[in-house]
Amino acid sequence: MDWLESIDWGGLATKAGIIILKLIAIYIVYLVVKSIGTKVIERAFDRLQNRDQISNGRALTLQTLSLNLFSYVLIFIYVVTVFQVFGYNVTALLAGAGVVGLAIGFGAQGLVSDVVTGFFLLLEKQIDVGDYVTTGGYSGIVEAVGLRTTQIRGFDGTLHYVPNREIVGLSNHSRGNMRALVDISIAYSEDIDQAITVLQEACDQLATTNDAIVEGPNVLGVQTLGASDVVIRVLAKTKNMEQWNVERELRKVLKEALDQHGIEIPFPHQVMIHKNEEG
Repeated sequence: MDWLESIDWGGLATKAGIIILKLIAIYIVYLVVKSIGTKVIERAFDRLQNRDQISNGRALTLQTLSLNLFSYVLIFIYVVTVFQVFGYNVTALLAGAGVVGLAIGFGAQGLVSDVVTGFFLLLEKQIDVGDYVTTGGYSGIVEAVGLRTTQIRGFDGTLHYVPNREIVGLSNHSRGNMRALVDISIAYSEDIDQAITVLQEACDQLATTNDAIVEGPNVLGVQTLGASDVVIRVLAKTKNMEQWNVERELRKVLKEALDQHGIEIPFPHQVMIHKNEEG
């Protein structure tokens, strides 16, 4: 047992005590930084929501993502610091982490691209739930915007899951007022000025009863001269997602107005000639 007596137990105890105190201090610093960082991130997104600069869904998504990234970075720094306390080569650890991260990056390029694209979709307010959009070869209403996929409900009821990396070009049809456009035909034999007057009166009456109409409807005039008809164009601005309802009601009202004033709407005619053969 001579080797036991040769051990400097006092020195070992001192070193062990110093290591324990360092670990406790590092852990306390970790908890304090994590608490302060979490509160800062939460308050920042709370201010954004209170100022109506960002929707609640987008704010919660970005807040969760930010908190996760902050936690990962903080845990990595904590682990590296603990390794330093025990005298491990931190440079080798960082190099190993870099190699592993590089391998994961190559193996999950699509996932990383989805997450990055989804983050900027949310951050830049390109789309919101309920928007009518066209992207990735699909058109429909946005039902969910995530960090990996965006869900779009087609008008036939199909739910499309579009990976965010495929959202290269995006058309958002739900920002601002929409346009309702109707072309209606009259016969060449009709008085164009009278028809325009009748149509405008019908449009003015519809504007007083339909709250979805923001501006107009206005009769723009003759749009085209067809083979057997004169096409008159009517244009209106409507509330978001109300353009189709306004167009349907416009067609009904304009048709009824022309009928009431005896203005003909051309339609295909067939003339049948019967030839009597004399025997």
